[in-house]
Amino acid sequence: MAAKAKTAEKQDVSVEEKLRALFQLQTIDSQIDKLRTVRGELPLEVNDLEDAVAGLETRLKNYNDELEGYENEISDRKNKAKEAAALIKKYESQQNKVRNNREYDSITKEIEFQTLEIQLAEKKTKEAKAQIAAKKEIVEQSEEELKERTKILKAKKAELDDIIAETQKEEDALLKKSKNAETVIEDRLLNAYKRVRQNVKNGLAVVIVERDACGGCFNKIPPQRQLDIRLHKKILVCEHCGRILVDASFADEK
Repeated sequence: MAAKAKTAEKQDVSVEEKLRALFQLQTIDSQIDKLRTVRGELPLEVNDLEDAVAGLETRLKNYNDELEGYENEISDRKNKAKEAAALIKKYESQQNKVRNNREYDSITKEIEFQTLEIQLAEKKTKEAKAQIAAKKEIVEQSEEELKERTKILKAKKAELDDIIAETQKEEDALLKKSKNAETVIEDRLLNAYKRVRQNVKNGLAVVIVERDACGGCFNKIPPQRQLDIRLHKKILVCEHCGRILVDASFADEK
């Protein structure tokens, strides 16, 4: 019931009062926008650097996991080569005790197979070592890049923190004023205002008619429409950009 009463109260406000409330809200929000422009591209730069640092850290982890995999492979290949060498020694000992050619040939084949296993293990070990050498070079480059990006990120964050510290108190006060100004504007109008602000580059959703033109897109406004705007009987928007239009008298009252 309280919410309905509040909504009805907002709707009972005259069109002129609604326009003044919207213009006041725009004035406050423009001040907030101005404060935030002081930060420039720094927030975006910080975000980009944070993403780059996180990406490099992930890449380095993957590289180190690969290096560990190659090291494990080398260890496995060495163990297999040792096992094969032990089997060859065993088979060679058995060859001296064979009773016929068939047994001799069978053991000879086993010795040949284990010899091939040793050769394969040596080849794979050599390949893994080459991969390790190449990967370590990439890791060193990535670590250097990470170090440099982290250093830049730290400096940019410190710079941004300093700027925020200088303006935060003023911005918080303006944000509070903005929220208070919103409370007297009906939801339909407030949503329209916010939607226009999001869709325009300069954040101006409420603009003054200056020199017979929209203060946002600078397109000419017909004389009859200008008269309607001055009468404050309707909420009128620019036919070209959709901004809410008010007459110059509002600016004199700021």
